[in-house]
Amino acid sequence: MPRGPKGEKRPADVIGNAVRVMKIATGEETDDTPDDGKNKAAQALGKLGGEARAKSMTAKRRKEIAKKAAKSRWG
Repeated sequence: MPRGPKGEKRPADVIGNAVRVMKIATGEETDDTPDDGKNKAAQALGKLGGEARAKSMTAKRRKEIAKKAAKSRWG
């Protein structure tokens, strides 16, 4: 059985996955996805900080950062 990005077991075919989702939705089977170990409160604060940083920047500075990121990603 294939494994997902966090190590969870997944059915190999689309129909098998649909049946598993249906069983989880109806309560026949439990969703056994592992905890990623990240603090949910810290994730929320990080998101707020990122939004505040973006609001405080000028459009020119955001464009510079985006160009640098694209260059490192594709260059």
